[in-house]
Amino acid sequence: MTQRPAKTCVAPSDLLMMTFDALRFDVADAALREGRTPFLKSLLPDGWEARHSPGSFTYAAHAALFAGFWPTPQAPGHDSRPFALRFPGSRTIGATTVRLEGDNIVQGLSQQGYHTICIGGVGFFNKATPLGSVFPAMFDESDWQPEFGVSEAHSARAQVQAACRRIGACPSGQPLFLFVNLSATHPPTHGYLPGSQGDSVASQVAALAYVDRQLPTLFAALRNRARGGTAYLMSDHGTLFGEQGLTGHRVGHPAVWTVPYAEYHWEPGQ
Repeated sequence: MTQRPAKTCVAPSDLLMMTFDALRFDVADAALREGRTPFLKSLLPDGWEARHSPGSFTYAAHAALFAGFWPTPQAPGHDSRPFALRFPGSRTIGATTVRLEGDNIVQGLSQQGYHTICIGGVGFFNKATPLGSVFPAMFDESDWQPEFGVSEAHSARAQVQAACRRIGACPSGQPLFLFVNLSATHPPTHGYLPGSQGDSVASQVAALAYVDRQLPTLFAALRNRARGGTAYLMSDHGTLFGEQGLTGHRVGHPAVWTVPYAEYHWEPGQ
């Protein structure tokens, strides 16, 4: 994969942060190796990196992500985070870390001149409730519609269409931070696998393959801005399909903690 130190990615480059909700590492890895996600393969020739999630369910994980604590590398050694907020005692800020001010990295990027956009997905981004409004309120603008939700068969298509409209309306002279929470990979996923009687590894692979078919449109819209940028692609947590009698997440299981992570950089005009 193409990686650059985060310090070189701040203005004037655009930034994309995309969470594939509840996506397990083994699912993402298998889908890519088996040719089920050809677009992601084109972005990530070296594949996905297995990392450890900062949380076992969407709210906890995203609270950490927006505080600058992204999935942690499994390999031993110092973990230098791409973006961090200033606070006493941090031990994971390195020479390549972009130091931001504020109570979340969205606010910090906004203070650096970024226009920030949130395209919600699962219920924690549904602004119908105070809890669901916490994350969207961090952004300059946000969007959540019922067709973005986990039970909608064409959620990723609707999310990409909404993101492209907002990208098109963003002034070309201002750098963009776009966040997208993809809900299609979150249970229920059996609808993406004809004949399936329930959610499974196979149905989540099928859901990810569906998402992959929607992504070229989004990346084309970002590239059309001709600013160049970096995409940070990750899952917030995994989920269980009956392993050890467990279903779902919010439990300390390797399939929940182990998530896919990757970075992709594109140059202006690429």
